[in-house]
Amino acid sequence: MNAPTKVNFLPEELVRKLAAKGRLAQRILAGLSDAEKAAGLHASAAALRAALTDILAANARDLDAGRERGLAPAMLDRLALDDRRLEGIADAVDAVAALPDPVGEVIDSSKRPNGLHLSRVRVPIGLLGIIYESRPNVTADAAALCVRAGNAVLLRGGSEAVYSNHAIHAALIEGLVSAGIPADAVQLLPTQDRAAVGAMLKAAGLIDMIVPRGGKGLVARVQADARVPVLAHLDGICHTYIHSAADMDMARDVALNAKMRRTGICGAMETLLLDAQFPHAGVVLDALIGAGCDLVGDARACSLDSRIAPAIGQDWDTEYLEARLSVAVVDGLDAALEHIANHSSAHTDVIVTSDDSAAERFLNEADSAIVMVNASSQFADGGEFGLGAEIGIATGRLHARGPVALEGLTTYKWQVRGTGQIRP
Repeated sequence: MNAPTKVNFLPEELVRKLAAKGRLAQRILAGLSDAEKAAGLHASAAALRAALTDILAANARDLDAGRERGLAPAMLDRLALDDRRLEGIADAVDAVAALPDPVGEVIDSSKRPNGLHLSRVRVPIGLLGIIYESRPNVTADAAALCVRAGNAVLLRGGSEAVYSNHAIHAALIEGLVSAGIPADAVQLLPTQDRAAVGAMLKAAGLIDMIVPRGGKGLVARVQADARVPVLAHLDGICHTYIHSAADMDMARDVALNAKMRRTGICGAMETLLLDAQFPHAGVVLDALIGAGCDLVGDARACSLDSRIAPAIGQDWDTEYLEARLSVAVVDGLDAALEHIANHSSAHTDVIVTSDDSAAERFLNEADSAIVMVNASSQFADGGEFGLGAEIGIATGRLHARGPVALEGLTTYKWQVRGTGQIRP
């Protein structure tokens, strides 16, 4: 069974060696055609399906170890694979292969009065470092997106998914190499030594961008220690605001799905805001409690249902990732927007309403990477957005925002064409 091997290099030396190989592979990858990259990914998807038995056996080994270590149910859910989830991983690789190649796209062009033709053209970023926890699907998603956008990638998965990650990586490489893509285009760090993560974070000039995917502790460490540009989100504190003009059935269904479909994902609702004038709050609360969700709330929320426990201050800034939800009653759209501005992590926020003007105000004034009307926040996902897959959700304001897929994994360069002009 595939597993990490013992390495004899110091972490900094190891990262330098892997980065050098990755940068060489990236130059080869950048010269491949759209069809060649797509063929490599389709071959990788087929290899994943063919390796189903080996991958599930590796995942079972990780799950057994996780239970022994006392991993939380939400973490085990993120880690677990089965036939359906593995087929979804392979389908996502196929979907990325079928997407239009962003490399070479002309973003805009112009002609200056002096006759110079200027254009901005999409190009790969270079070598990316992906540091992630728990979810083995990230191994495939990150590899597929990076290859499709012409980037090489150095992957460092969490120790809880070590056997799953190595089994998935082996299948991916088998497919890529069979189609003529260099194996070093997608490398998996061969050690779980935490010092190797530190070496990646300090590898300025070798790694062009770091993308962390995992818990708050991981992302906070990456953002604090990195000497390489970082693309990340820290928390998924997502809100759903039930406006006074919301339809009762829609409000119940959206809130229930936003919280309880999968509680351990970053797009899960963590705070429910109920308009004081919404007449069916009890219906929504009863559905959540009936589904097994523990509720904490402010004084007015507690007065609506005796089963709601009083919230404490930190509840409004907590990403629970479990069947627990904060509930607040607010006096209208302005109060809802103020609460979101004070407590949202700028990931995904939702309004449920039949009032078009309220919906438009929310879309314009809620300052998050993803803002939704009348839809579950669990749609905050690159695959659901038609991006094939995602490498993560970005909540910053620079380079990319929301689900980061192919376009977010490119940069651009200026191309200037002249006829001998000289500057006076």
